[in-house]
Amino acid sequence: MTRPKTRNVLSAAAAVIVAALPAASETAPKDVAYEEGAVAASLTGGAGDAEAGAKVMTTAALGNCVACHVIEAMPDVQFPGNIAPPLDGVADRYSEAQLRGIVSNAKMTFDGSFMPAFYKTEGFIRPGNAYSGKAPEGDLPPILTGQEIEDVVAYLLTLKE
Repeated sequence: MTRPKTRNVLSAAAAVIVAALPAASETAPKDVAYEEGAVAASLTGGAGDAEAGAKVMTTAALGNCVACHVIEAMPDVQFPGNIAPPLDGVADRYSEAQLRGIVSNAKMTFDGSFMPAFYKTEGFIRPGNAYSGKAPEGDLPPILTGQEIEDVVAYLLTLKE
């Protein structure tokens, strides 16, 4: 009977040690290195989760990519958008680094794109000051976290012809 208790204690100790380790550091939006619009390195130092990426893409409070893009692999989306290019086969058209750059800040790849910069915190035009005088000062939080960007990229990489 001593062995199971010892295993439980060791398992609990290991869990405490792992929880105390620092999480993989996330690259700050200001520190993202774009090369011709592409971002070669993971924003989190790790891979994304395609299932979580699909959730980000279909959640209005997050990325809500389906508001503008049609994705045939997501037939249950109500009112899919059609004002942006379809995402079917996108993994055949762009590399992982290019997709990461486009999702982070599409304007770095496509000048004049109306796609929001999902991983940007500065350089915004604040027209609210002209109307209400109450536009926020300083940097804004990014729309998506680095992990959410990686999750979306992981999902996009599944969309092949």
